[in-house]
Amino acid sequence: MSREPLRSRGSYADWTPVATRFLDNDSYGHVNNTVYYTWFDTVVNAWLIDVGLIDPDGGQLIGLVVETGCRYAKSLSFPQTVEIGMAVEKVGNSSVTFQLGVFASGDNSAAAEGYFTHVYVDRQTRRPTMLPDHWRMAFAALEQGGR
Repeated sequence: MSREPLRSRGSYADWTPVATRFLDNDSYGHVNNTVYYTWFDTVVNAWLIDVGLIDPDGGQLIGLVVETGCRYAKSLSFPQTVEIGMAVEKVGNSSVTFQLGVFASGDNSAAAEGYFTHVYVDRQTRRPTMLPDHWRMAFAALEQGGR
């Protein structure tokens, strides 16, 4: 089965180093697939907090994950440092799709790539909310033009 190659380092606009932990390895000796999703969630939400878009303790808008996926190409294992690249793939009225690449530190080819789609909703009503202009500007800084 052939598949499209994973994105290169140049496809990502923001980078976060992540240290693997001993407990990340599964019985097969590599980082378990569920750990990648925790990395994605952590990297996306840390960026949103760092740029002042969300306030987990009381902001009006919150992001709900409505779709996610990951493709794997190489095994990673403890003790390794990985670098998670992030870009914005698509911005909708109330949603954003983040593209994430997982690279072993210093490696130029991705070990995995995934995506997270958030729909931003009002904290109280849980109804989708139009993204404010300053949010769109922040997301524009992460937009990438393809592979």
